[in-house]
Amino acid sequence: MTKQERLDAYLAERGLEAVWFARPNSFAWLTGGSNVVDREGEVGVAAVGYDGDGLEVLTTNIEGQRLRDEELPSDVPVAEFDWHEASLAEALADHGPTPAAADFDVPGFESVDASPLRQPLTDDDVEAYRELGRETAQAVESVCRELRPGDAESEVASALRVALSARGIEAPVALVGGAERAQSYRHYTPTDAELGGYALVSVTAERDGLHASATRTVAFDGELDEESLDELRNRHRAACTVEATALAATREVASGDSRSGEVANAGGEAREVFATIRDAYEAVGHPGEWREHHQGGAAGFAGREWVATPDATETVTTPMAYAWNPTVQGAKSEDTVLVRGQGADSPFEVLTDTASWPTMAVSARRYDLELERPDVLVTEE
Repeated sequence: MTKQERLDAYLAERGLEAVWFARPNSFAWLTGGSNVVDREGEVGVAAVGYDGDGLEVLTTNIEGQRLRDEELPSDVPVAEFDWHEASLAEALADHGPTPAAADFDVPGFESVDASPLRQPLTDDDVEAYRELGRETAQAVESVCRELRPGDAESEVASALRVALSARGIEAPVALVGGAERAQSYRHYTPTDAELGGYALVSVTAERDGLHASATRTVAFDGELDEESLDELRNRHRAACTVEATALAATREVASGDSRSGEVANAGGEAREVFATIRDAYEAVGHPGEWREHHQGGAAGFAGREWVATPDATETVTTPMAYAWNPTVQGAKSEDTVLVRGQGADSPFEVLTDTASWPTMAVSARRYDLELERPDVLVTEE
């Protein structure tokens, strides 16, 4: 179903004349452009609407010409209002046909949750995702290959942002944890601490509204004794096994089949995948680890369109990107993977892949599936 068909169905189901989007991810989803000026704001400087015939953008006189020239397709009309006379919400309330809905607070409008409309991905979304995923992985891996034990976590995070920015990619999340802090915290927000024996490097990157997440692990030869390195590798392999199991379960649940013991419909629910993830942790000998960090979920025009929980009822769809991120204390496995339906020849495509990082074959638990997952990179000083 195309984006227009999804919007047509939404308008018909709700009896609406129009639907509007001003949050940056959904604005990008519909237009391919950005409405962001202030990155701290939840709502951009323009709203894009659909009324059953086509798109229209509403913005201030400050932004109108720039959006026409640099952000929007030439066939999308732009309406302007004077910046000093009204807010975007007030101007929109007076502008379009009603009844209508919006993804931000507009007087007299219904509220719309855009996330279900953005799922699954379209063919154009997938093509853009491939480029974003590959370039994100290139940036992360280029930084990781240069790491040294004495590097500060904050310096590594800065290098990550520079490498991504050079490719036109933003970094909403850049986590760097050295050996001590990566074992203490699941969200290793960077500090001035030195990396020490090894490092976990995690990013969520964004371009044109799409988000890609990836984690890489680097160990420093001579900084970790053999026993500690073996333990890191064992925990890393356990996390990779859970991730592979999550991907296998995602495809199965999306088809309407499930091994979780839950009753599934065609296009099952996120809680069914979560149940399989929880079982996988137990199977790899770490039954309580799922409680220590969220496990990820669907990715797309948000870092996570939804996060799987024991009670999550979101629909699991294909083709869709998924970023599962299981952790086992001090280890993490994470990539953004395109999952296709049961009839596809290639059911899984790792989008955040360069084909140059060392990998290992990992078998999913309870599924006939073996995947190549990024291994721990051991570097010499």
